[in-house]
Amino acid sequence: MSEISTRDAARDGAGARDAARDNARESALSVAAISSERPESDDNVWTRRLVLFLRVMALLSILKGLYHWAQVTGFVGGEDEAFENQAMAWQAATVYFAVIELVAAVGLWLATPWGAVVWLTTVVSMAVIELMFPGIYGGSLVVVGVEVFMLAAYLALAWMAARERPP
Repeated sequence: MSEISTRDAARDGAGARDAARDNARESALSVAAISSERPESDDNVWTRRLVLFLRVMALLSILKGLYHWAQVTGFVGGEDEAFENQAMAWQAATVYFAVIELVAAVGLWLATPWGAVVWLTTVVSMAVIELMFPGIYGGSLVVVGVEVFMLAAYLALAWMAARERPP
């Protein structure tokens, strides 16, 4: 019987060691999960700023797109400013911006390359229409200035974000 009791004692001792090891492992994992302070790295600061800028531009694009749709559907403006009473060039530009602004907003929010391209197309299109075809929307230099400022901000942020990634 002493051989059996020795094996049982060894087994109980191994079981206790396994239980102690499991408890230590679980407490280490739970402490690691609680205090998982990731060191804040400044490696992608410009990339994060670019994504934040793209998200803000997405919100602005949604607002602009919805405004153009409101013009098309007649939610803004009076009887004299109704969509059907406008010139064909104004109607075409308004429908174009109503569609492309919302498409750009989706791409910008997702921070996809095609979203930035579509957004750049809207920015350049609006600036060209304001400068070269003032009869359509009135030729506001303020709108052109804002569009140029947003374009410059995007290009600067994209350039800085590209510099922080190795080739």
